[in-house]
Amino acid sequence: MTNVLAVVEQRDGVLRGTAREVVSAASRLAGQLGGSAHALVLGGPGIADVAGTLGGWGAEVVKVAAHDALGGYHPDGYPQVAARVAKEGGYGVVLLAATGLGKDMAPRLAAHLDVPLAADITGLDGEGGKVSLTRPVYAGKAFTRITVDASPVVATIRPNVFQPVDATGSGTVETVEVTEDPASWPTRVVSFEATGGDVPDVAEASIVVAGGRGMRDPEHWGLLEDLRASLGDDAGLGASRAVVDAGWRPHGEQVGQTGKTVAPKLYFAIGISGAIQHLAGMRTAGTIVAVNKDPDAPIFKVADYGIVGDIFEVLPRLTEEVRAVRGEG
Repeated sequence: MTNVLAVVEQRDGVLRGTAREVVSAASRLAGQLGGSAHALVLGGPGIADVAGTLGGWGAEVVKVAAHDALGGYHPDGYPQVAARVAKEGGYGVVLLAATGLGKDMAPRLAAHLDVPLAADITGLDGEGGKVSLTRPVYAGKAFTRITVDASPVVATIRPNVFQPVDATGSGTVETVEVTEDPASWPTRVVSFEATGGDVPDVAEASIVVAGGRGMRDPEHWGLLEDLRASLGDDAGLGASRAVVDAGWRPHGEQVGQTGKTVAPKLYFAIGISGAIQHLAGMRTAGTIVAVNKDPDAPIFKVADYGIVGDIFEVLPRLTEEVRAVRGEG
């Protein structure tokens, strides 16, 4: 019997959308391994009020570590507390989301546990009692299945790949005492600066509207903003490396091998040629829609739907049609 621990994220006392995905993935894996799925939530006082909802996604036990010093992510505190919980609980697998926080925390957690890290996982299998993991390689051109000869297995899962599944029952909430001394943590978190306003992070958005050099000028980005807004609150904005390097958009929106890896249900590639570095960050999207004036652009080789035309004529019409379908026209 192998129990699985899902380390979930919260921000300002609100659980992130990836929390459901990580817990659901942990629940499915634990079922294959004959164990139970537990969740760990780290946050400030009062975080226990929302932690219990994780039972609805398959967490039989929800462990809550609440402390003033854990109100926001701390690169020393979070991994230390999580490592202790993982050791004391004897978990065979520890899962985190491959978000900005998860990518920072996971290697630190693995170091505390003295085990390797399996990053950016897109498949989990526990049949036969042995954990195997699938992840993309060669810039997303192929997938490899790996096993980790260590316990616990620490892995980050790609957002929007493992769909959340409703579970029956509710999780039992347990309090974890924070015995670590915050004064001993060498890092001091001065402040957090939010970017993007109410727009979802491109790595977590279920719909992504991304633009490239085909937009010609940063002043034209409003056309992408309009399309994103027409698609609803779950849509985020992305950009190619060329656009970011040119200073048109912030690095936090960059999609690709040197940016963020995304796996939304729907991905719009607008004016993006489709260089292999960009494809590495988005080719696992559920449905890809490409708009480009060049019929031979590489992006069309991976697109499910393609429009060859002037994006400055296509985008306004596309936005208009989306609004009409959504009843906002």
